Amino acid sequence: MRLTQWMMVALTGTVLAGCGSLGDNLRTPGLDEYSSDRRRDQVRGRIGGTDGILIFGTDRSQQRPGAGQDGGGIGVNAYLWRASLDTLSFMPLSSADPFGGVLITDWYSPPGSQGERFRATAYVLGRQLRSDGVRIALFRQELRGNAWVDVPVAASTAAELEDQVLNRARELRAQSVAASG
Repeated sequence: MRLTQWMMVALTGTVLAGCGSLGDNLRTPGLDEYSSDRRRDQVRGRIGGTDGILIFGTDRSQQRPGAGQDGGGIGVNAYLWRASLDTLSFMPLSSADPFGGVLITDWYSPPGSQGERFRATAYVLGRQLRSDGVRIALFRQELRGNAWVDVPVAASTAAELEDQVLNRARELRAQSVAASG
């Protein structure tokens, strides 16, 4: 019984000693670790310097150079994000994560076709406005009997939606440049 008590005291002491060093890792409200160049303000959590292993948090070293250009307050390109929302606005929205860049719609049945429904998931893949910056996955189901059955969707349909998103993103960017200049 004494060994168990001794181990509990040692474990409690170790945990409390570890808590004493948390002061350097706590985020102070008001500091902007995303855009600050001061080493002290950057998010902690790497072992071995800037090219080490990421333990906790997100690698913000690659986001810092263009932090204020394209994104505003979201984690992906604002033009691609807004264009994805605009392009898929005819479908009911199920989920939207602007920081992760994932947009999920609910099932949508076109007015002219009974017994058929579609669902889309859009992925905005980065902070730059590039042609490979958005991917759309489409899902289609048909009503057979009393059950919905998955049916393949032509790859060209998803590609057409991606092109529409890219065209809309270019329009939004051109409008933004025209308004600021």
